[in-house]
Amino acid sequence: MRYISTRGHAVPQAFCDILLGGLAPDGGLYLPESYPQISRSELDAWRKLAYADLAYEILAKFITDIPAGDLKSLVARTYTAEVYRHARNGGDAAQITPLTKLEDGLYTQELSNGPTLAFKDMAMQLLGNLFEYVLDKRGEAINILGATSGDTGSAAEYAMRGKHNVKVFMLSPDGKMSAFQRAQMYSLQDANIFNIAVTGLFDDAQDIVKAVSNDAGFKKQYKIGAVNSINWARVAAQIVYYFQGYFLATKSNDEQVAFAVPSGNFGNICAGHIARQMGLPIARLVLATNENDVLDEFFKTGVYRPRNTAETSITSSPSMDISKASNFERFVFDLVGRDPSIVRDLWARVDKGEAFDLSGTVYWSRLPEFGFVSGKSTHADRIRTIRYAHGRYNVMLDTHTADGLKVALENRQPGVPMIVLETAQPAKFEETIREALGAEPVRPADLAGIESLPQRVVVMAPDVDAVKQFVVEHV
Repeated sequence: MRYISTRGHAVPQAFCDILLGGLAPDGGLYLPESYPQISRSELDAWRKLAYADLAYEILAKFITDIPAGDLKSLVARTYTAEVYRHARNGGDAAQITPLTKLEDGLYTQELSNGPTLAFKDMAMQLLGNLFEYVLDKRGEAINILGATSGDTGSAAEYAMRGKHNVKVFMLSPDGKMSAFQRAQMYSLQDANIFNIAVTGLFDDAQDIVKAVSNDAGFKKQYKIGAVNSINWARVAAQIVYYFQGYFLATKSNDEQVAFAVPSGNFGNICAGHIARQMGLPIARLVLATNENDVLDEFFKTGVYRPRNTAETSITSSPSMDISKASNFERFVFDLVGRDPSIVRDLWARVDKGEAFDLSGTVYWSRLPEFGFVSGKSTHADRIRTIRYAHGRYNVMLDTHTADGLKVALENRQPGVPMIVLETAQPAKFEETIREALGAEPVRPADLAGIESLPQRVVVMAPDVDAVKQFVVEHV
C-alpha cells in the first residue's frame, strides 16, 4: 500500500515514511492510492474477532511495510483491557469500545476508556508504539509538534511519555480548556514533554503547526513530526472501531447501521467515511457540530467557509471549537473524484481565508453517494440532552457526546441502529455537568486530585518564529 497527497505533487510514499512526516511536502494530506475493499467472507470472519485481532486485520491492509508478526505484536500490546480499563455503564473493558444500549436501536459506543478518557487514546496509543518501533529500526529521533483543543494533546503526551527518541511539543489555547484537560497535560513531568499555551484559540495553534510543517528546511533539520489527525496513522487506527461498533450492534452482515459523530476537525468521522468506502454497511454518517458550525453549513449548503479567530465561539464542548477542519480536505478529495488539481485550487482559497462553494457543481450532486447528514447543537441543546440522557437512560454524557446524541435523535431511520460515538468521559467537563445535573461526574480513582498536581507550561503569543525558537532550544 502506497500513499498519495490530496494535492498531487508528492511522490507516493510507504506507510512508515508518512508516519513520521505528517503533512505531505506540497501541503496536502496523505491518503491511500485506493481504499481496500472488504469482502463478505472477510466481514463474516471478522465478526468473531477480539478487538486487537480485528485491528490487526484492518491495519494490515494499510501497513504493508512492517512485517506481519511485528505489526501483530504492536497492535496486541496496544489494545488491552488494562490500557482501556475505564469502562462504565457495565461495559466490558475487554471489548475495548463496548456499546451502551440506551433503547432499542440506539447506542453509545465507548471510545473514551483509555488513559486520558478521550477517544483520541484509541489511535494515539498505537501511534506511540508505532513511532518507537520505526524510530528504533531506523536509528532516528523525532520531535513531535502538535496542536490541541483539549484531548489530542493529553492523548499524545500519555502515548509518547518516556518513549525513547521522541520529544513532544504541544500547543494549546491558553485558558480555553477545562481545568481537568489542562491538568492532564500540564501536570506531566516527563523530560520529553513540553507544553506551550498560546494566547489565542485552537485554530491559531493549528496554523502555527501547519506553518512549521510547511517550512521544509526547518522540518528536515529538526526532524519535526505530527500526531494531529493530519497524520494518516491516526485516521487508520480509528477505522477499526467503526467495524467493532457495527459488529456489536448487529447480528448479521446483512444489516446496516448509522453512526453519529461529534466533529470539529473531521478526523473521527473521516475514519467512518473510509470504513464505508471499504464496504462496511453504514447507511448514514451523522455529523454533529457545536456552535462552530462550519461543517454543518457545508453539508447543508455546499459552502465551506472557515471562520477566523474572532468568529470562533468558545463553547462548553471545547474540543470542537474549530473553524478550519484540517481533515475535511481528505473527504473533498474523494468528493471531487480524487482530482488533486481541484483540491489545490480550493485550498489555495482556504489558505487565503476565503470560502469555496460546491453547490451547483457536478461534485455536489454526488454528495448523497457518501451518506452524510449533519446538524448542530448549542449550549442549551447539550444541557437539555445531558439531562434527557441522565433522566431517561440513567447514563451521564459528556458535552461532545451530548451534541452527537442531539443530532442523532433528529436523524434516526426506522430499522437502522444508531450508534453515537462517545468521545470523552463527563469527568473532563465537570463545570458543565454540574450546570446540567447539579452533580459531580464520576472520576476514575487513578485520576483523583489531578488538578492539584504541579504543572509545567510556557505561555506564548501565537508567533511561529517564537515557537520555532523554543523547539530549537529544547531539542
